[in-house]
Amino acid sequence: MNKDKQRALEAAGFVFGDAEDFLELTPEEQDLVELRIAVSRAVRARRMQQRLTQAETAKKLKTSQPRVAKIEAGASDVSLDLMFRGLFILGGTMKDVRTATHARRNLPRPTPPKIRRMIVPKRTKSKSK
Repeated sequence: MNKDKQRALEAAGFVFGDAEDFLELTPEEQDLVELRIAVSRAVRARRMQQRLTQAETAKKLKTSQPRVAKIEAGASDVSLDLMFRGLFILGGTMKDVRTATHARRNLPRPTPPKIRRMIVPKRTKSKSK
């Protein structure tokens, strides 16, 4: 973004930052998000290597296809226990998780999108007659 434009927007009350700033994640929470992403990618990679569909994978895990989709998405309502169980049932190991984490950290990271928030003055209730 053009620096002049950014300064003008900041003067107008916009705040710029990344997702971690906006969500106010602690370093521990950031690590947990990274772990979920690594495990979910490792599960998907193992499934793809074996040329399995999500439905076939679900049968192996004794769960549903939508749950496998959530595992692969790293959804927060899926336990890490289930994610790891899925990885291990597909023949994965901790090495797969480390590889996924390492690959993610060594990729040139795109600049995270800047989140803009506008500070709006409080509204006052109008008096009706």
